[in-house]
Amino acid sequence: MTEAALIVGAGSGLSAALARLFAHEGMRVALASRDIKKLDPLLKETGSRAYACDATKTADVGRLFDAFAKDIGPPDIVVYNAGYRTRGAISELDPEEVLKTLTASAYAGFLVAQLAAKAMLARGHGTILFTGASASVKGYASSAPFAMGKFALRGLAQSLARELHPQNIHIGHVVIDGGIARANDTRGLERGPDGMLDPAAIARAYLELHRQHRSAWAWEIELRPWRENF
Repeated sequence: MTEAALIVGAGSGLSAALARLFAHEGMRVALASRDIKKLDPLLKETGSRAYACDATKTADVGRLFDAFAKDIGPPDIVVYNAGYRTRGAISELDPEEVLKTLTASAYAGFLVAQLAAKAMLARGHGTILFTGASASVKGYASSAPFAMGKFALRGLAQSLARELHPQNIHIGHVVIDGGIARANDTRGLERGPDGMLDPAAIARAYLELHRQHRSAWAWEIELRPWRENF
């Protein structure tokens, strides 16, 4: 049976690469974003559906999963790729921006994972993947809010893996440790060959994680350019 994939936090870059790969693999793909107008070219390219959703809002996430189930069916794979970031010295950070960062990075991931898990437990299988970052395991100076949010998302993923793996629900947290290449981004040239992560290569790693045999599941993988120090 054709698999159904939902990508939450869709836009350009990694989420677009995921949509292209999943569609190429024959999956029925849906993209969720607060602004779906920007997705029109990608929708035409991949034949995907788009749903307007603010993943930080419980009602929005509920409507998303209801619409997905009605239009496409139960999800086989759900990717949480949304987030927000604010930077600054601890003495200068805006508390409202910090709360926004924590809500988008972690709480929204919980909302999506909760409904994804409910749908998958009813069927007895599925995959939920979370996009992490260098800040998931390392707190950088002047980046406390992002580290707080990403540490929390990683904790969510680890807890869910221990809870849901024995119930045949595969949980994966992917640490993206490095810059993701984008069109017209000169940083890639400055860093030399493969100095930044290719979004298509990252997407392939997500697919391989989804397709791992359950006798050898990984709950977390780290991806970085071969030139990256860590």
